[in-house]
This record gives sequence, structure tokens and C-alpha cells, in this order.
Amino acid sequence: MTLTLTAGPRIRTVTARCGVTAWLVEDRHLPLIAMDFAFMHGASHDPAGKAGALHLVSGLLDEGAGDMDAEAFHNAMADKAIEIGFSVDRDDFRGSLKTLSENRDEAFRLLALAVQKPRFDEDAVTRVKAQVSAGLRREQQDPDSIARRAFASTAFAGHPYSFQARGSLDSVAAATSNDFRDLTRRLFNRASLRVVAVGDIGEAELSERLDQVFGPLAAEADVAPVPPAAMGGLGRIEIIEMPVPQTALYYGAPGIARHDPDFIAAEIVNHVLGGSAFTSRLFMEVREKRGLAYGVWSALAPLRRAAFHSGGTATKNDRVAESLEVMRAEMKSLADHGPTERELEEAKDYLVGSFPLRFDTSSKISSQLLSFAVNDLGIDYTARRNDLFRAVTIEDARRAAKRLYGEGSLLVVAVGQPVGLA
Repeated sequence: MTLTLTAGPRIRTVTARCGVTAWLVEDRHLPLIAMDFAFMHGASHDPAGKAGALHLVSGLLDEGAGDMDAEAFHNAMADKAIEIGFSVDRDDFRGSLKTLSENRDEAFRLLALAVQKPRFDEDAVTRVKAQVSAGLRREQQDPDSIARRAFASTAFAGHPYSFQARGSLDSVAAATSNDFRDLTRRLFNRASLRVVAVGDIGEAELSERLDQVFGPLAAEADVAPVPPAAMGGLGRIEIIEMPVPQTALYYGAPGIARHDPDFIAAEIVNHVLGGSAFTSRLFMEVREKRGLAYGVWSALAPLRRAAFHSGGTATKNDRVAESLEVMRAEMKSLADHGPTERELEEAKDYLVGSFPLRFDTSSKISSQLLSFAVNDLGIDYTARRNDLFRAVTIEDARRAAKRLYGEGSLLVVAVGQPVGLA
């Protein structure tokens, strides 16, 4: 299934009796149904001292629900080739369902059990905790993971964004089944829910399925709002010694919020700086011209309560200072002069031309549309999006570049044995 994006997909709004509203892309060509949904509350609501608790919940919802233990639940999914999964980030808790049409009754039944009646059996909790902890131990030996954690801890000190969604070894160990039950009770609610369904399902049936899966949930979340976060640590270089031949370098500074009028222009500018894998300025200057690193990147991070831009690379310990200098120089050049006309047009061509690749399967369509729904971009955003990029002028791009990179102060974290970095 592929959507025609020139006029946008035919997306309809479906509202169930329980009040939950969903976007529907109905397509009867394939006997498949994909559904993605998100509660607009994420790991930022983990209990104090128990970061990672909601990440554990995401791994436990399909480990037994209702009168089915983990083995019975997994067998029921496997018998009907049903895929149910959950994930969490700082701002949202997401779930997904994929099923053959002939197995829809069982698929929605299992999803309803997972969302409404998770068991959190102690053997399942012990097993999932062990899996998560094993991953966290591996991260303790990974310079890039260490750099990202250190950056968040400094940039958002005292704020929930300072913690990773996966938590730490200590915080994961501290979380209990009672915490998981409390989190699902307080966070799983109808008011903050966003849902997208794609495939062999119509409006009437989707309305019934929404009632079936989400109807019994609380009307609203029982949580305090996450406060806005102001990024700190600018101008600092944090060095974490680690006996490795390469240093992982990670930087960041305040960015541009998702609903800021300059955000689309900022996406284009970021593509020019380091968002393109093989043509960006950072790729050409750091890798191609100087051979300082194999990979280098930049990105925008428009979180719901903060926005920052970031970037990084990994390079030999004695080339770290030079690499950072080159990266700073490219940001300054963009701040002072903006991208060239050719860079602007090439970036727009890529960002517009590659957009349809996000919509070549039912699951990708559902997931992508959910991202638009979660960000409150509107049901017509798919049809409007490319025109927004095409409309960006060189003046818009220069203004966005100045806002992103003009101040110049960065928070930099280096993990390794960097030479000449201070």
C-alpha cells in the first residue's frame, strides 16, 4: 500500500462513543490492519528515583494480561501472526498493532487486555528487568551512550529530561510492580490519546474497536504537567576519561520548537549542516576533506517542553580538538552567511522527494501519521508538508541558521582520552 502524496491521503476522522478520536486511512486492497497509538505522557513522569519504570512497562504489557500469563499471551499472538508492541520516549508512550484481517477479533482482544489488564507477574518483571539491565551494562562500555547520558544530565539538570527513558541500573532495580500498576492507572487515559488506523477497516468497525480497547480507561491522566526546560551548561566542555582509542564527541545548544514558524527552515538548515549522510557540510569537511572521522551528524530535537540541536562524531583521540574546531566553524559559517542558494534547493529537493518513502507500507503510514498527530500538525499536514518546504526562501533559511547557530555557545561532552580539548 502506497499513499499518493500530491493531494494527500484520504484521512478520515472517526470518533468513538467513549470520546476517543482516531485518524483512519481505509484501504481494502490488502487483508491487513495496522494501528498505532500514543498516550501523550512519557518517561518524564517516571517516579522519583525510578527512571526507566515506564520503559519497563512498555516491555511488560505483552508479558501476560487478564487471565493469560506471558507464555499464553505470546502463544496467542504467535498462533495468529499478530504483532503487538510498545515503546516510550521522554514525552509519549506508544503502542502498535499489526494483524491479518481474518485475525482482527483476536488481535483487538489481546490489545485490549494488554492496555486494560496487564498482570506484571513477578517472574515476568524479573525477566524483563534482567534484559533491560543487560542492555544498560552494555551502554556503560559504549562511549556514545555515556556521552548522551552525560549531556542530558548536564543540559537538563533538575528536570525529568535529565534522565534517559531506559533509566539506570539502580533506578530500574528500584522500580516495582506496584509502580507499574500505578503508572498505567494514572497515564493510560482517553483525553491524551492519539490513534491512527490504516488498512482493511472501516469507520463503523474502528469506532467499535476504539471503544473495545480504550473505552474503559480513565477519562484524563492523573499527573502533574512536566514543566518547561531551559537548557544549561552552555560553554562547558565535559571530559569523561575512558581508555579507548577513539573519543565520542557530542554537542548541543538551544534549538527551535516544533511549532515555531522557523522550524521548517531549521530542518532544511540542519540537513545542510549534518542531516544528510553524504552531502552535508560536516560530512564533506570532517570526513571527505580531512579524514577526521568515518561518520558525523547533526539533528534537531524538538521535545515537547524543550528544544535543542545537537551533533557529534567519533574520532581518534589526537584529532578530537581539530574535529570540534571544524564543526564549530561550519556552524559559524551558516550563522553568518546561511546556506547557499544551491544548498537550499538541493536540501529542499531531497526533503520533498524522499518524503513518499515514509509511506510505502501500512505500518509505516500508520506510524508516520501518528507522529503528525502527536505533534498536533493537523489531519491535512501530509498534503501541506511539501509545500511548506518548497516555500522556504533563502532569507528564511538565513534567519533560522542565525537563530540556531548564531550564539555559538555549546555544551560539549567528550568520552575517551581526548588530546588538546579543554
